[in-house]
Amino acid sequence: MSETMQPRVAVIIPARNEAGNIAPVVAEIEAALTPNGPFEIIYINDGSTDTTAQQVRGLMQTRPWLRLIEHAQSCGQSAAVRTGVRAARAPVIITIDGDGQNDPSFMPSFLRALEGAGSRCGLVQGQRVGRKDTAFKRFQSRVANKVRNFVLQDGTRDTGCGFKCFPRDVYLALPYFDALHRFMPALVRREGYELAYVDVIDRPRHSGVSNYGFFDRLWVGIVDLMGVNWLIRRRKRVPVAQEVSSS
Repeated sequence: MSETMQPRVAVIIPARNEAGNIAPVVAEIEAALTPNGPFEIIYINDGSTDTTAQQVRGLMQTRPWLRLIEHAQSCGQSAAVRTGVRAARAPVIITIDGDGQNDPSFMPSFLRALEGAGSRCGLVQGQRVGRKDTAFKRFQSRVANKVRNFVLQDGTRDTGCGFKCFPRDVYLALPYFDALHRFMPALVRREGYELAYVDVIDRPRHSGVSNYGFFDRLWVGIVDLMGVNWLIRRRKRVPVAQEVSSS
């Protein structure tokens, strides 16, 4: 892709200590999106202490569509996604996790789903099938998703899936807070948009270990859930307004 071409889609990848996953993930995205027109990949190095940044910089030498933005310290996944979306040049965003568990070959399906759903679609949410996590982590996710869906009624079975596709301007209109990425379906519905879904095959990590735990975010997740529920309940009806001409 020429550096002067406007990208159609930006792939945002938060990464913390994912050095071993950079090259294979970039290669898979390149294979998936090259037939679909201009694109860009933006890695957000979220305070890594390994060679994540060096791996991205090395690939940037031969890939003008690959970009790197660095956080001086780890700020979390939602902050990394926001940094990437704000820096994106493309009108459509795809987010994936940096560990290789999200298969980039599904990206064209997300783009088709967003285009096919029309202008009222604010989010295409990935939903994992055949998860490769531990039994405890799968149990944790099932419980969290059931509680969240009961409280928020967002109609989504797997908001924890990092594979998402959405218009950039829709995301930037959402209220920002830490952990926003886990509540996007409910907040997109809050803004009056519809959702679409794509089932994706979950894969094992290419390398490394998970940066996320259970007990370190349990209580924060409960507080976030209550906060999002408050936001939805406080949402006022958006008036339909039309300017009247003098003629």
